[in-house]
Amino acid sequence: MTTQLTPPVEKRPATAPGPAPGARGPRRPGAWTPWLYLLPALVVLGALLVYPVYQLGLISFLEYTQAQVSGGEPTSFQGFGNYATLFSDPQFWQVLLATVVFAAACVVTTLAVGCALAVLLTRVRALPRLVLMMAALGAWATPAVTGSTVWVFLFDPDFGPVNRLLGLGDFSWTYGRYSAFALVLLEVVWCSFPFVMVTVYAGIRAVPTEVLEAAALDGASQWRIWRSVTAPMLRPILVVVTIQSIIWDFKLFTQIYVMTNGGGIAGQNLVLNVYAYQKAFASSQYSLGSAIGVVMLLILLAVTLVYLRLLRRQGEEL
Repeated sequence: MTTQLTPPVEKRPATAPGPAPGARGPRRPGAWTPWLYLLPALVVLGALLVYPVYQLGLISFLEYTQAQVSGGEPTSFQGFGNYATLFSDPQFWQVLLATVVFAAACVVTTLAVGCALAVLLTRVRALPRLVLMMAALGAWATPAVTGSTVWVFLFDPDFGPVNRLLGLGDFSWTYGRYSAFALVLLEVVWCSFPFVMVTVYAGIRAVPTEVLEAAALDGASQWRIWRSVTAPMLRPILVVVTIQSIIWDFKLFTQIYVMTNGGGIAGQNLVLNVYAYQKAFASSQYSLGSAIGVVMLLILLAVTLVYLRLLRRQGEEL
């Protein structure tokens, strides 16, 4: 006589009944807490950014000169008339081209100097590295007006030490168009390269040493290691630094205005920011100055959107 064994029945743990179909789950506590912390900053940004931009765009569509400011004539709506006047002015396109070329030269030179010094920081000892870092941060922290005034004195044709050292006599750097742009470029690079240097140096420090040692053992030179190993690994940082430099150098105002005395002889060293200032305040054509500001805002907004997209992409990769 045989008996049949049956396997024991497993008891499943009791589960809590789920919510009924269509019913909402409990609200997560503290969902609005981050926005409450950000609310003061959003209010300040709205007051300091949104309203001025609104006024800038509004004035660009009006006839707004000294007569309207003083109340002698009524303000009239011009539509896109100010923009048509601006785009039909050959000087605007000349200034725009000069701004783009000058900003590009500043960006390329700043990146070259900053990257070279960042590599140098990885090759020197602790004390020279500290001295170089402190000197660079001092240049970075110097206000633009102060730095521009110092550079004008250094290259002064009568009292500046640079002309004496180079034997140039009474040569005026700010008289010629290209020499004035070159002088301003040197000052812009001097106050801008520390940001690139510190950022790229931090990125180089994050590169695994095993990769660099393997490339050195394979017989690669320092330049080949930088071009084929380090630079590709630093590409996200280099792209972000480049776009940030474009934003800074495209809206340059203080250095040009101080060092060339408002844009150079006959406006030969004008950039868009100084051009807008002259139209608005020197000529009292506030509507044209506002239109130039809107054009600059749109250009920089496009660059900023690219910058934010690259930041987001870099965050996704990390």
